[in-house]
Amino acid sequence: MQKDRSFLDKIYLFIKGIAMGAANKVPGVSGGTVSYVFDFYEELIYSFRRINIDAFKLLFTGKFKSFYKYTNGQFLTLVMGGSIFSYFSVSLILDYFLKHYELYVWSCFFGMIIGSIYYIGKDFGKWSRVSFVFLLIGISLGLAISFLKPATENDNLWFVFFCGIIGVSGMTLPGLSGSFILILLGNYVLLLVDSVNVFFNIITNVLTGNFEVLSDPIKIRYLKIISVFTAGSAFGLVTISHVLGYVLSKWNKLVNAIIIGFIAGSLGIVWPWKKTIYVKKDNIFQTDIAGNKIVENYERYLPEFYSVETFTAIFFIFLGVGLVLALDYYDKKYRN
Repeated sequence: MQKDRSFLDKIYLFIKGIAMGAANKVPGVSGGTVSYVFDFYEELIYSFRRINIDAFKLLFTGKFKSFYKYTNGQFLTLVMGGSIFSYFSVSLILDYFLKHYELYVWSCFFGMIIGSIYYIGKDFGKWSRVSFVFLLIGISLGLAISFLKPATENDNLWFVFFCGIIGVSGMTLPGLSGSFILILLGNYVLLLVDSVNVFFNIITNVLTGNFEVLSDPIKIRYLKIISVFTAGSAFGLVTISHVLGYVLSKWNKLVNAIIIGFIAGSLGIVWPWKKTIYVKKDNIFQTDIAGNKIVENYERYLPEFYSVETFTAIFFIFLGVGLVLALDYYDKKYRN
């Protein structure tokens, strides 16, 4: 699975990582879908599967070059590096457009997912009755998740660990948004906002020599929560990748059918015409570390026909479809 890549291939892979990172940050959009459409999903799963006991043996015995090669380190460094870079760059631009042009951003995402369904489905081959059933199962699951109501916040550490497993799923399961699932589980604010903010506060204080924060029981509570969440995420990343790698090798056709269905079902989450409901405490909107209001859920509605806004949104849907078709054209012309 490991490949010799040219410099341009490395740049292209880093850009793919940027796209995946930007998608992972938006509740309702799956980074796994990006990896699937950009044709590095199977290598991503393969690389995560290589993080196992043998890899840790190489690491703890000081065989760093062997560890790097064994885990497909170049690939993971480029993809994950792009995702991290995206969090502090492209995703901030995306935040701006979501804040000021929310309808049109969701319209573009909606179109890109429609285009992605075509992009993925065109190479599926012959559809059997069984694969069609799995497609319908995927669609049903995606739609069911789209319309679930959020639960209340739960800081039980076992549940937080479970949230870590689920939260990282957006990277490994196309069509499933980890951040949106955390909203449904009621712990999006606790895990991705409050705990992260407290963690940065603790790090800042410790680096400036103020160790008193470590005796604050509230801060220690949040530190435990983010530590358990991180452990759950790491566990989920490795275990889900191993499971997916196994089922892809055994039932590739059926797994791909359910993934296509799941991505189609996720259209319910990214439906452009929706009112965003933000988290409020004491009648005050809560914000993340960047000052953005925190999403609690969405309230969908039908668009007003024959309005300029609706026609503009439809234009952006076609633009999103066109972007994916352009990618398909690029792959056919230059990469085959």
